[in-house]
Amino acid sequence: MPQPPSQPTNSNTSTTTDVTPVVALKELVARLHREQNKIQDLLSSLGFALRSFNNLNQFLELIPLMATRVTDADGSALFLYKPNGQVRLEQLHWQDSLQRKNIRKALETASSQITLLANAVPLTATTGMLDDQMHRCLGPGVQIFGTAILVKHNERGWLYVLSRDPDYTWTETRQKLVRLVADQTAVAIENDELGVELRKKERLDQELEIGAEIQRRLLPRQCPTIPGLALAARCKPANRVGGDYYDFIPTNHNQIQPSGKNTVISTSVLNDEDNNGRWGVVVGDVMGKGVPAGLIMTMMRGMLRGEVLHGHPPKRILQNLNRVMYADLENSNRFVTLFYSEFEPETRTLYFSNAAHNPPLWWHAATRTITRLDTLGMLIGLDANSQYEDGEAQLEPGDVVIYYTDGLTDAASASGDRFDEDNLIKAFNTACRIYSEPQEILDYMFDTVHEFIGADKQNIDDMTLVVLQIRE
Repeated sequence: MPQPPSQPTNSNTSTTTDVTPVVALKELVARLHREQNKIQDLLSSLGFALRSFNNLNQFLELIPLMATRVTDADGSALFLYKPNGQVRLEQLHWQDSLQRKNIRKALETASSQITLLANAVPLTATTGMLDDQMHRCLGPGVQIFGTAILVKHNERGWLYVLSRDPDYTWTETRQKLVRLVADQTAVAIENDELGVELRKKERLDQELEIGAEIQRRLLPRQCPTIPGLALAARCKPANRVGGDYYDFIPTNHNQIQPSGKNTVISTSVLNDEDNNGRWGVVVGDVMGKGVPAGLIMTMMRGMLRGEVLHGHPPKRILQNLNRVMYADLENSNRFVTLFYSEFEPETRTLYFSNAAHNPPLWWHAATRTITRLDTLGMLIGLDANSQYEDGEAQLEPGDVVIYYTDGLTDAASASGDRFDEDNLIKAFNTACRIYSEPQEILDYMFDTVHEFIGADKQNIDDMTLVVLQIRE
């Protein structure tokens, strides 16, 4: 009986043994490529969601799903720490819908055990406790891997990936993928918190702008026309809302002339009897700056204007103002310095009283010398029973008086030197010798202070200057 040829048989056997490993290798490479592409697509989708979602909760809903998919696990759970230190199951994904309810119950039980101890245990120790509780509640048949969610190096929660497959292993690649998803979660949480802070800042900016606009409207929009006087004034807050205050106040009702919707205090439309009434010229400074100082300044303005219309002398006006404001300022740790004066056009007399404010400077045109206008008196709001004194000055044509706040004298240069009162007096003396108009004097003095400060203007205070010049 003839035997089959041996060569063809050996050839077929060799082909079979050579082709099978190649096919298997190609299939393995193809599967790895598919897995890699799937992971890249999932992470790309997660990155897109991070850029696109404005709602943090919507983004957090994706996290367990993505963590499960990229690791081929059975499920994933996201735990977050609440501001009170409690631990809460934020989101859960589980592939088997029939098991999901039991898994959720077990995880909620695990986190609730931590909740009972959160206030007594440091947050860093909560992690180990959560691991223990999860193993206890889920049983030994579930493999667990978790990684912390860190926002600015602060632990804000944990992302866990779970598998019931006994052959499932936590390879280094899978661990890296879980950490990557956790990092994306941390970025989303931080972005949400930054967004909340930004919206708060925007609301605060709007409120500050409203406050600044109200304050600007409370300060005189222009200097009134007062017989025998030429005036110039400027208030420059360090912030949008400041604590400096100046005002020109008619001392009787007849000097206030309604005109449609606005109230006009210009004396140019008044008869001779009313035109010669006294005018209050006042400057003040609330200790501090910003919104609290601005609120106190606004309150003080209303109270002072009411006191002026009673017709009392300056010291009585300050005394009454101090008593009224003391109750409001007592617990605020803020006080007010105030210089109040009244100019009498007929006699060119300035009546005044000082509540510890920087004394105005008086330039005598005849002698070209400078003196201070001052009386003894305590800060407004320091002592309810403070007493004040009256003073008066007989002004002459050409004389100039400046009212100012300490933002000018406290202005500091880059080296830390203060402008101080000596430099202010020197600048005032020079301005009065060179210029003949109040606005020119005011501009020169502000320019001098700003030149002294230099480019660094970070620590300047509110600055206010009022220039009063006597005319023929």
